[in-house]
Amino acid sequence: MNKKGSIGIAHQTLRAKKEFGQHFLVAKGAILSIVAETLRCPAPALLEIGPGGGAITGSLLVDGRPLFAMELDAEAGAVLRERFETLEHFHLVMGDATALPMPGPGPWAVVGNLPYNAATAILTRFLVEDVPWQRMVLMFQLEVGQKLMGKPSEKQYGPLSVLAQLTTDMAKLMKLGPSAFAPPPKVDSIVLTFEPRKDAPQLDLRKAFLSWLHRSFGHRRKTLSNNWAGVISPEQVRGILEGEGLNPAIRAEALTPEQCWRLFLAFQQLERIIH
Repeated sequence: MNKKGSIGIAHQTLRAKKEFGQHFLVAKGAILSIVAETLRCPAPALLEIGPGGGAITGSLLVDGRPLFAMELDAEAGAVLRERFETLEHFHLVMGDATALPMPGPGPWAVVGNLPYNAATAILTRFLVEDVPWQRMVLMFQLEVGQKLMGKPSEKQYGPLSVLAQLTTDMAKLMKLGPSAFAPPPKVDSIVLTFEPRKDAPQLDLRKAFLSWLHRSFGHRRKTLSNNWAGVISPEQVRGILEGEGLNPAIRAEALTPEQCWRLFLAFQQLERIIH
């Protein structure tokens, strides 16, 4: 690693690019822990998001399962080809992980040191789209991880907290400081593990549910009724809330994930609310 935050790999120097939100993981202990946690999953194939120069990729490939690596950075793609293209079970997929078609049927064990500027979009895709994953081991900025694990009435609690907690069982694997990366970011990072909840909301309603959450949390200091003003009458909101035994003046930030889901279903019965 040089002072400017590039890493020397396979006779090439891979530069971290600000536009891609890149911070390459270089802490060997963290890499080994992430790999071990990913490989605990019995899924028949592995999917790595944002492999960069392949610090995690190389150890994953020792397992022998097909590994599909999704990478947006062409320079990183060149490094990955140089290192791994002779391995039959390595498959490089170039493109944006927020929109790129999945490279195979799965199911997947998913791992990624997610680019800071796309992490929430990538995670959201795996929570609302029909992507068959069995386990995810993902790295985020600490602030994003705190939002995902936020509790009702906490500042960090919001739509993504609700969606993630209703659809997955989350656990903290580790927290990492800036020195674990090249170049060092200005913030701490966190690695979280995700497994699908068996009682998760049905997949075909999750996008609509997320839209409902964004509207409900739109102005945090406003009541749920005020956030839906102009779309549904206060009387209708009051009726729904009272039907759930809730205070008509409640704010979305005070609702548990389970309460949010039940309210969404009740709102949906009005037909014209969710688009």
